[in-house]
Amino acid sequence: MESKGWGKIASVYIGTIIGAGFASGQEIVQFFSIYGYRGIFGLIIATILFSSIGAIVLNRVYKNKIEGYEEFLLPLFGRRLGKGIELIITLFLFTSFCVMLAGSGAIFHQQFHISYNVGIYIMSICALLTFMFSVKGITTVNSILVPLLLIGITTMGVMVILREGVVFSNYNGAEITKTGNWITSSILYVSYNSISAIVIMTSLLPIIHTRNAAIKGGIMGGLGLGLLALFIIIPTLILYTDICKLEIPMLKIAGSLGKNGSIIYTLILWCSMFTTAVANGFGFVRRASSFLNTNQRLLAVVFCIVSIPLAKLGFANLVTNLYPIFGYIGSFMLFIIIGNFILRRLI
Repeated sequence: MESKGWGKIASVYIGTIIGAGFASGQEIVQFFSIYGYRGIFGLIIATILFSSIGAIVLNRVYKNKIEGYEEFLLPLFGRRLGKGIELIITLFLFTSFCVMLAGSGAIFHQQFHISYNVGIYIMSICALLTFMFSVKGITTVNSILVPLLLIGITTMGVMVILREGVVFSNYNGAEITKTGNWITSSILYVSYNSISAIVIMTSLLPIIHTRNAAIKGGIMGGLGLGLLALFIIIPTLILYTDICKLEIPMLKIAGSLGKNGSIIYTLILWCSMFTTAVANGFGFVRRASSFLNTNQRLLAVVFCIVSIPLAKLGFANLVTNLYPIFGYIGSFMLFIIIGNFILRRLI
């Protein structure tokens, strides 16, 4: 029972993070690969932070019987600041859902030469169907898809490494970018991802049966994310000069393995976008329906329709311009959460 419990928790955690930007390689390139070999060290920092924040948040959720992210934030930040941060998080959830829709559109356009809009509509409809089943729907989707994503991404990464050898075309990389250096970039990456992760983790109380399962689920989820990112960053460093300007770098890399590789990775990528879309969308719908005192299913329908126009702004545009901004906001949250945890241990 316990093993099954932490496995489900870790799957939901991974599924929340591994979305359009992650699995496509777009985020990994912009936050890690751009710095060359130093990006790998940045990834190690990010993995440690993901595991730490997962264990800390899930432990508190179990200990304090938290059932929503507002209950987690207010004791940490106070009512006034907590409400402001809650508003920012809600905006992030909406934006991130749109990024997943945009990623789906980019896949259909780049890979199948089908209208960008078709990809957006299909993702929106599938997400809406999942929202109808609430937490059970989210858990079921992640329990099925995340193990497949782990196998698919690691296999693809290994195949590229065996074929190309570990010779980086972007060895030294950039010193400074809009996200700072390789250290600040890794912290920003975890920070903005932690926003959606905290939202979904604070809704997992129904499947957290023991304190040990909570902590283990957070740690294993973070390690799983690090493993997946490792098998993306190495291929992107090897083929950097060929993929650095593409919206979906990993599709190009998978395509270099042959037509079947491209098709298989397309399915992997779409599924990873889907798991994050339903996590972020569910978090937004759940909180908005409570705040507006509106039927959750009705609001889900309205939400999916309203998200479509923003998604049409483009995938790379949204990742490049919006995510670093939320990263700075998330950094503040991350600092308070970890700082509060350390103080509780010292006092």
